[in-house]
Amino acid sequence: MNFKITLLPGDGIGPEVVGEAVRVLEIIASKYKHTFTFQERLMGGCSIDKYGSSLTDETLADCVASDSVLLGAVGGPKWDDPNAKDRPERGLLALRKGLGVFANLRPVKVHPALIDGSPLKPEKLKGVDILVLRELTGGLYFGFPKGRDVKDGRERAVDTLEYYDYEIKRIMKLAFDLAKGRKKKVTSVDKANVLESSRLWRQIATQVGKENPDVELEHVLVDTASMKLITGPASFDVVVTENMFGDILTDEASVLAGSMGMLPSASLGESTVGLYEPIHGSAPDIAGKGIANPIGTILSTAMMLRHSFKLEAEAVAVEKAVEQTITANARTADIGGKLTTRQMADEIIQRL
Repeated sequence: MNFKITLLPGDGIGPEVVGEAVRVLEIIASKYKHTFTFQERLMGGCSIDKYGSSLTDETLADCVASDSVLLGAVGGPKWDDPNAKDRPERGLLALRKGLGVFANLRPVKVHPALIDGSPLKPEKLKGVDILVLRELTGGLYFGFPKGRDVKDGRERAVDTLEYYDYEIKRIMKLAFDLAKGRKKKVTSVDKANVLESSRLWRQIATQVGKENPDVELEHVLVDTASMKLITGPASFDVVVTENMFGDILTDEASVLAGSMGMLPSASLGESTVGLYEPIHGSAPDIAGKGIANPIGTILSTAMMLRHSFKLEAEAVAVEKAVEQTITANARTADIGGKLTTRQMADEIIQRL
């Protein structure tokens, strides 16, 4: 089978980890007789530097025309001016919108060999296997009005948390569909005791829950959910929540796995074109040192194989190779080892 993949290595450690993930995909292509055609484009701070835009129309068009997109990371101190007309993160939001992706899937699974790498007590981490679905198109990041002005002689800032019923319903349906292949439990996270948007969220979650009686549905307030992620993470299966809550909770959940460098993500929509990226940032403090953990990016390619290309055996092969590598005590610095980015990828490729 033939697939066209657009690479957006981005900034900081992005090019380093994406390069290793491409090596893994090339091994998969050779072993399973597929053809992966790669095209590399700029996005983020590097695109601002060259084109004056974090995401050009041409790059977005190339992404839309691809079968899938693999992103490294964007941003860094160089582009952190809050008054700048364009910032790397703006390109990411525009890319998600342009691809029509509305659900960000972030699996959080604790490998037995890395339990001691988490600050939580080992007994809290046994059996942790969570899939978080974060809604990507609504909420504070996109609502209007938005901006800053002066009112009654005082400077003020306004953000609007806005959701439409269809935005909530489609991610709820996806959450229940995914739960049916897991432990058949959905936790809907909101702030319905305070926010009107959350009351609509809970109303629609309840409606979709009634349409899926074979799946357990529970409603949890976001503050309680943040506490339970630390005190009882094994109680969660599929967690679905709105944009900002999901942004915060998934970073908190990354602590369970011992390092943000371990965790992949997939952003999916109505089409098969998905956006795949590790959840970590650009880590400018270690960029260029060759010590970044490539596992989050490599596992993101496994999600690409599964969700966009429907290549389940190939996805499982990558995941098993990563598991075997960790079990063999091959580790980068963030998880207690000394391997370089390239050496870690070599260990995984060897097991493929």
